[in-house]
Amino acid sequence: MADRLVGKKALVTGAAQGLGAGIAMALACEGASVVLTDINPAGAEDTARRIDAECGPGRAFAARHDVTDEDDWKAALAFAQQRLGGLSVLVNNAGIVTMGSIEDLDLAEWRRAMAVNADSAFLGCKHALPLLRESQPGSIVNIASVSALIASHNLTAYNASKAALWMLTKSVALHCARKGWAIRCNSIHPTFVRTPLLDGIVGSHEDEASLAKLARQVPIGRIGEVADVAAAAVYLASDESAMMTASEIKLDGGMSAQ
Repeated sequence: MADRLVGKKALVTGAAQGLGAGIAMALACEGASVVLTDINPAGAEDTARRIDAECGPGRAFAARHDVTDEDDWKAALAFAQQRLGGLSVLVNNAGIVTMGSIEDLDLAEWRRAMAVNADSAFLGCKHALPLLRESQPGSIVNIASVSALIASHNLTAYNASKAALWMLTKSVALHCARKGWAIRCNSIHPTFVRTPLLDGIVGSHEDEASLAKLARQVPIGRIGEVADVAAAAVYLASDESAMMTASEIKLDGGMSAQ
């Protein structure tokens, strides 16, 4: 275990699998104590057990959490206060991919995408700020997407919801700066990453032929790995990024430069 995050107290949403699980593991193995939340509590518990086994006992705790529900947010943050003694890092990672053009989507699908990808982070930032103020310096890390920066004809809701998250990040950051709080807020924008979230796009994130097809859209010739995003989250959670706020880290292999 390294010590870049010793003393940090983090909450990671959508931590039962994929990016959330990888980010939570990376934060814990750098010294942070972590609450993992997910609508799948069994998955979050399993990830917490793996973190304790790899990074040290008593490092990780799990809770069921519907990130679109305001009362669930209040309960999750109260759980973090109880288990960790406060909060200094919030990672808004929970998200879904909703495929469809403007004509294909119905209103329910649009609203679901906005609720999970954007409303959830609004609620998290809003209700976490009182705890973060008590444990300054604090950091909010929002997991957005390259799809917030470049559009696709069949990702209408995903493009819009991740772009909303990108701008929310900047607004929260400027609010905290204006208040004089040592609380930073930044976003990470990955391209395709090898996680179960890709299943809605290619059918299976383990289908190497489909992944190779995606990789050909990325200038550096490969898709992302969980470790790529986790490393950026560790940096943003740490005091190494003390001068960075209202900014974005693009992990898109050059896609947004084309």
